[in-house]
Amino acid sequence: MQILLILIVVLGGMGLSVEAGLLGPLGGQVGELWATLSIFGVGAALTFFLMLFFSPRNSPSFFSQPPLLLIGGILGPIYVVVLTVVTPVIGVAMTMIGILAGQISKSLIIDHYGLFGTTERKIDNKRIIALVFIIAALFFMAKG
Repeated sequence: MQILLILIVVLGGMGLSVEAGLLGPLGGQVGELWATLSIFGVGAALTFFLMLFFSPRNSPSFFSQPPLLLIGGILGPIYVVVLTVVTPVIGVAMTMIGILAGQISKSLIIDHYGLFGTTERKIDNKRIIALVFIIAALFFMAKG
């Protein structure tokens, strides 16, 4: 089961690379903020239709959730604007490895301390070595 979930995550990551590749040209045509709005508009419409057919009817109210849990609504557009502005300049691969380096370094801290209600997963030598390899990849891509 874990291998299937890892495969799904890898495919999701591939989707982010495609999104970054599409956002650069779209941002060049309509502007970075319009590109961001269009991506979120299409995503919101798709999510709405998925909720209509697949969402449990007795789930807790969105408005009853702690405000901290809604920060993703701020971080998502920032991420997409960064992709839209940076990708045409440094390329999809460099953008994604930079994003990955940032994600892994912050994720290790979140896991280590169990932030946001996640399960604690202490930083160990294997995780540090993995981060070092990702940073090395970022360095080599930048020098390439």
